[in-house]
Amino acid sequence: MKECKICFITCVKDEALYAESLLYLRQLILPQNVQVEFLPIRGAASMAAGYNEGQRKSDAKYKIYLHQDVLLLEKDYLRIILDIFGRNPAVGLLGLIGCENLPESGVWWNGSNLYGRVLHAPEPESISPSVCGEMQAEFCEVAAVDGLLMATQYDIPWREDLFDGWHFYDVSQCLEFRRRGYKTVIPQQNNDFCLHLSKQKPLGLMYWKYQQLFLKEYSGELENCCEAD
Repeated sequence: MKECKICFITCVKDEALYAESLLYLRQLILPQNVQVEFLPIRGAASMAAGYNEGQRKSDAKYKIYLHQDVLLLEKDYLRIILDIFGRNPAVGLLGLIGCENLPESGVWWNGSNLYGRVLHAPEPESISPSVCGEMQAEFCEVAAVDGLLMATQYDIPWREDLFDGWHFYDVSQCLEFRRRGYKTVIPQQNNDFCLHLSKQKPLGLMYWKYQQLFLKEYSGELENCCEAD
């Protein structure tokens, strides 16, 4: 495991989107003596399976799992996360937006005490911000974060045995880190860290299927990070 190496891991289905994402990643300020690599995973059966493949292929200590449609705007992002990880060994996972308390449904955006911020661009020239609660500290601990970007300093397998699709892999991973005694946090963001080029679409039947799988696996652990719906 290379301590001074960062790997960006992305499941790629749309080459044009990924190419644009890479343009932004290559503009990030690289801290001194830190290596960076970009690892696209093509043909993944699921998000968890793709991320596990990337985890196995990279020897980087720090791995950043991000969607192909995320444009990282904060050029000092790498220094920010390395500072947090380096001074806080109990912090295992770092996201950009999430909730302090999960609802009993497991759907993070319905939880309480939301933190973080993300710019969304569902259509060309149409940008809408999601700005949640302000924080005074450098970061705040949360129960779960959205999967659009998840940075880690420890390798914990993604649950591809349960989530063989594209939903609930992110909240699951936060609880897998919690099972091992690590914290999930969101950094203070005084400006917009990322632009998400996601298209709005209704949640399909598969989303609710994976919700039930999530609850079957983790419902007994939610009392410490959950509020009643």
